[in-house]
Amino acid sequence: MTFTKETKTIVIGGTSGIGKAVATALANRDGTIEVASRSTGLDVKDEAAIAAYFDAQGPVDHVVFTAGSSAPGGAITNVSFDAAKQAFDTKFWGAVAVAKAAARHIKPGGTITLTSGFLARRTVPGTYVKTAMNAALEAVAKILAKELAPIRVNVVSPGLTDTEAYAGMTSEARMAMLHNAAKSLPAGKVGCADDLAAGYLFAIDNPFVTGAVIDIDGGALIN
Repeated sequence: MTFTKETKTIVIGGTSGIGKAVATALANRDGTIEVASRSTGLDVKDEAAIAAYFDAQGPVDHVVFTAGSSAPGGAITNVSFDAAKQAFDTKFWGAVAVAKAAARHIKPGGTITLTSGFLARRTVPGTYVKTAMNAALEAVAKILAKELAPIRVNVVSPGLTDTEAYAGMTSEARMAMLHNAAKSLPAGKVGCADDLAAGYLFAIDNPFVTGAVIDIDGGALIN
């Protein structure tokens, strides 16, 4: 995909982690980058706010959604439904709201790239909320790729990635988790934000990719 000085890309969730890496990579190209997230005042759980945001932005070429949520873990008998619903409201319904609003403004040949996660297709006890949320996103993206054509809609599915998402852990616990994960993965390493950003650029750049789930997980799904 050719970028010119008129090309406009919006990254929702672009102030930290993977989204920030995507925005940084795109900033090296021609065109303009708009970054929005909770920290900039955009609440993706508010459909009206999302619609107003895109109305104000006008025509756009590419939209990337990386906003995540802290999904509760644990067995179904222990997980709070309120917490599960809040996670869905951010990552799933937030992504759908962004796609709905953005579709009215994206130029022909433009793209929407969403974010799921490898647990969508990996059976791990205690992760049903993440699994359901990510699997739902992957299924809906395929529908959107047909409904919104010629806009291309794809999903990047990250594996374990070393980002600020784990900032709440102690340094020792975080390093131990990442080290153990790296030893178990065929790639021999966990992901970094730049590894994942390359997947979003691929989805944007390749005009023959739509309705795809792009796994960047170090081989987690073949383990």
